[in-house]
Amino acid sequence: REMREMREMRTDQYPIPNTTLGEATPTTSLRDATRTLSTSAPCPIPNTLYKTGDRARYLSDGNIEYLGRLDNQVKIRGFRVELGEIEAVLQAHPLVQAAVVVLRKDNPNHPQLIAYIVRNQQNLELTDFRQYLATKLPAYMLPSAFVYLDKLPLTTNGKVDSTKLPPPEIKQQQAAPRTPIETILVQIWTELLGYNVGIGDNFFEHGGDSILSIQMVAKANQAGVKLTPKQLFQHQTIGQLATVIQVTPQGQAEQGKVTGTVFLTPIQHWFFEQNLHKLDHFNQAIILEVEPNLQADILQQAIEQLLIHHDMLRSHFVQQAVQWQQYISASIAQNHLTVVDLVSLPKNTQQHLIESTASQLQASLDLATGKLLRFALFRLGNGYSDRLLLIIHHLIVDGVSWRILLSDLGSAYQQLKAKESVQLPAKTTSFPEWAQQLQNYAQSAELTGELATWLKILPRESPALPLDYEYHPNVNTIASETQISVNLDATQTRALLEEVPKAYHTQINDVLLTALVQSMSQWTLARSLLVDLEGHGREDLFANTDISRTVGWFTTIFPVYLKLDSSNDLGANLKYVKEQLRQIPNKGIGYGLLRYLSSDKAFLSTPPTLARGGFESGVQSLQQLPQSDISFNYLGQLDWFSSQGWIHGIATESTGLLSNSQNSRHYKLNVTAWIAQSQLNVQWRYSRNLHDGVSIERIAQQFIKTLQTLIQHCQSPASGGYTPSDFAGARLNQKQLDQFINKLQQPKKG
Repeated sequence: REMREMREMRTDQYPIPNTTLGEATPTTSLRDATRTLSTSAPCPIPNTLYKTGDRARYLSDGNIEYLGRLDNQVKIRGFRVELGEIEAVLQAHPLVQAAVVVLRKDNPNHPQLIAYIVRNQQNLELTDFRQYLATKLPAYMLPSAFVYLDKLPLTTNGKVDSTKLPPPEIKQQQAAPRTPIETILVQIWTELLGYNVGIGDNFFEHGGDSILSIQMVAKANQAGVKLTPKQLFQHQTIGQLATVIQVTPQGQAEQGKVTGTVFLTPIQHWFFEQNLHKLDHFNQAIILEVEPNLQADILQQAIEQLLIHHDMLRSHFVQQAVQWQQYISASIAQNHLTVVDLVSLPKNTQQHLIESTASQLQASLDLATGKLLRFALFRLGNGYSDRLLLIIHHLIVDGVSWRILLSDLGSAYQQLKAKESVQLPAKTTSFPEWAQQLQNYAQSAELTGELATWLKILPRESPALPLDYEYHPNVNTIASETQISVNLDATQTRALLEEVPKAYHTQINDVLLTALVQSMSQWTLARSLLVDLEGHGREDLFANTDISRTVGWFTTIFPVYLKLDSSNDLGANLKYVKEQLRQIPNKGIGYGLLRYLSSDKAFLSTPPTLARGGFESGVQSLQQLPQSDISFNYLGQLDWFSSQGWIHGIATESTGLLSNSQNSRHYKLNVTAWIAQSQLNVQWRYSRNLHDGVSIERIAQQFIKTLQTLIQHCQSPASGGYTPSDFAGARLNQKQLDQFINKLQQPKKG
């Protein structure tokens, strides 16, 4: 049978004489090919061509005799891998004396490619073979671990005895840091992720998320390592990250008090746009278990240190005509702390009074006077931990800010108790400076260019969320709000964080939102969903700007229109949703800037084709698009808060009503997810005036079932694949990429 590709016969990469056993190998995989054939060769199987791994030999008449397979081709995560190709590239390295790659199945559910290497004795310097292979092979062919041996174990016939190859030790996958920068990063990652990591561990495949990435950046910058969130997303292992960052002095932000007028940010504009019944009562709060008998006077001093260090805590807001204005004062208001003695009361009474006092304090804030935070210390006695309640108006705080404030409060109290001067980590870029930068950016051509993208990916029409009861104005209030919560167990959550991302190179939001669209489709009978996403908003937009330790409300809210794949294939749907999310520019921050900060002047040059149905301007075009009935927010891992000196953890008592009961709810359904105590929790908040609890319970349970099915699918050896965003420079669509990968996976034929 005539061979369709040029082939060569070689053993150990050398041409071989006639009648000698060898392997048929594509010349294209070995650049040093010295002998090629276009000779016809008998094929024992009709319509089958020779391929790498076939055993064969030349006959004296010039034909090739087929002698079977070397069985050196394996399949992992849906890809066919020629182990010999990996070995050939490794053996081409000048420091490699011999190499063999095997597929190990120590864990049947998670087979791994392992490379065993014998290095030249003359040079045992540490070499990054993973990085070397990454320049020559696709990602799916990279070994999970490298094991270094003095020699390869051989059978009596001189072949590699794979049964005697040792399993990789944990330390092989948790390679020790080699440089000061890697040492700093390993320490920080270990602290944030909760277990020992090595320089080859992928941040996002081991539970990292966008919230933790901000903490990572903050801690790195404190340690003198200049790092940005964008770098972390581009280089997801310490080994990769350390090559692109430097330990250099950074221009330090203003360390004194920052005061004066502050531009409102998009999320603050969004807040005032709600026209709530009680603007003063829209808070965030947390209640902590703390050690008994805290010294209240020292605690008050620690709180004052927070207000000195974090300028936004000294804010107040004043309405001028129809506009709201924000100011930061230099002075610090007194009496932020209330001490409540409950020692003599029974426990059930203590809990009742904690919650009733919390509700009173929640309603006591005042935007105009700057009374935007209240703290209460509840003394319980009888050996119980006391309780510390912290309430802050949402206009000046967000989830990332809480992490900063609690850490600084703990440090300040300890330092004051030890009669030391308070030394908190250096300030980062101030909120007023960030707000000014956003204001300027909103008028730029770069941002206005995003308008076309938003108008392209958002729908002109979207069906309303199904209701169980007839809708009337003013019925969707906080007073009518209730909730249903569901969760994954710890094992499933760990799989969601660590195993699922590897299959399709996803982040947790991709998976959660795929499950949301699929489960909602059974309720709405539509294969699409318009949903508002909340993001942390601390995006890496500006040079020499670091807001990793800046307190304020940075949240972004932006709509996404998610459609399911035309098939019911789980992998196809996950990839489809992933790609739709990747179309969102700059993680959605531009939507709010366009809607609330851009002036009409910025759109004078906007092409008429963007008018989409006669919309008059860029701002109006966004405002007139359909608005979502549902919001989704993934808060990240809340296990970050463990016992910290005098703070023992988060308490279980209610923090009181966060928003005034007569305030309106913006959405008909709010879905919030987070991880606490190693479990994914998903909270569904709805109005009793709009939905029956049975309906929400049904959809919440369906969401969990769908999510579990997705997890199981991603754990399957048959799952796995790439999407165009994984190869952004290639400019391929999914169909083209699938065809290309399928071609790579096909057995090579002669």
